This record gives sequence, structure tokens and C-alpha cells, in this order.
Amino acid sequence: MTTFAYSPTIEDLPRKFRARQLLTWFLIIAIVMFFAGLTSAYVVSMSGGYWVDIRLPDAFLVSTACIAVSSLFLHMALHRTRLGRTAGTALLIALALAFGVGFAISQVQGWGQLIGKGNFVVGKVLQSTGTYGKDWSIRFQGQELVLEDGKFYLPDDTGRSHALNADLQEQKNTASSYIYALTAAHLAHLALALVSLLVMFVQAARGAYSKADHAGLWAGTMFWHFLGFLWIYLFLFLTFVH
Repeated sequence: MTTFAYSPTIEDLPRKFRARQLLTWFLIIAIVMFFAGLTSAYVVSMSGGYWVDIRLPDAFLVSTACIAVSSLFLHMALHRTRLGRTAGTALLIALALAFGVGFAISQVQGWGQLIGKGNFVVGKVLQSTGTYGKDWSIRFQGQELVLEDGKFYLPDDTGRSHALNADLQEQKNTASSYIYALTAAHLAHLALALVSLLVMFVQAARGAYSKADHAGLWAGTMFWHFLGFLWIYLFLFLTFVH
């Protein structure tokens, strides 16, 4: 029995491209809703009880640079393919993949820096270390606590009559847990995208993409751009809202 491999005709290509578009946008919308829920819960949690303001690790800034450069290389690959100049597509995708791996590595390094400052996935408020007011600070219902001689006070307690250390001893560092949840969730999605980049590299090396047929490259590039913008949003959110 003879079997034949299916090869899309010119008439099939627009339909194939639309199908990839719909699937890509559906996936992006689902992820947006997921992170919107997480960040909304974050904001609600900030408004009640004690909250630790944590300075983001420097490694997260490196992550931001890595994913921006990676996205640029991938955009160049798509742009060249659309023009029919596919000779350098595989190399550009390889560079995007390399910087994507760099992003993942710097994220893990960022977690290490968080742990080094006493900010754990599940930890207590007073486990945070570093310079108070610079590396971290504690708020109570929006007011930043004052630290004097190792004791924490509300800012309007001018006489320093009621230290809050006993209350703080049992308080969980919810802010730290949220940072890990948000960054780990993003990295999990990015890990899947890295696999897609690897597949795209193999396809480009095989010459599978052309000016007429590059739906897979378009879908992978759009999803990667989305993850890049999502990370920048999370970085700014954790920097300024935090």
C-alpha cells in the first residue's frame, strides 16, 4: 500500500495561516486572563495587613535585556522570511534561542538573589535582610514602618511606645510568595516557547520556511513577542506597584 505525504497547495496556505492565527490569539488571550487574575490578587493582598516591599534582584534587569534582544532577533528572522530572504533565518532564530536561554538562566539567578536576601517562596516577614528602606521595607495598610534600634513602629507613633516586632514575628511574607508565583508562571510558559524556538530553528535549517509558507514562524514569533511584553509588564508591575 502506497502512502503519500500531505503537502499544502498554494490555495491551502491562507487557510493554514488563519488557523495558526486563531490558535495563537486564543492562547495569548488565555494567558492574559491568567496573569490578570494573579496580578489582581496581588493588588488586593497589598491592601490588608503587613506587606513587604522588596527591591527586585539585578538579575531580573538582565532578564529584561535578554528577552528584548531575543525578540529583536526573532523579528528579524520573520521579516527576512517575509521578503523571501531565508538564508539567515536559522542563524537569527538560533541567536533568539540563545538569548531566550539567557533569560531563563538570569531568572534562576534572580531567585537565588531573592533567597540570599531572606525572601523565600514561603517565609516570614522578618526573614528579609539587607538595608531597610533600600532593599526592603514593611508597610501596614499602606504606611511604611519606621525601624529604630531593631524595632518597628508605625510612623505616627512618634513616642515609639508600641513596637510591632511581636506581631511581625508570625507574619508571612506574602509579597515574596507572589514574586515567585508570577515569575515562575511566566518562566513555565517561556520554557514551552523555548521548545517552539528549537523546533523553528530545525525547520528553518531544513528550509521549511518560505515567503509563501511561514505560518509556524509567524505564530512562534508573535507568541515570543507576547511573552516579552508580558515580562516587561510584570517587571514594571513588581517594580512600581510593589
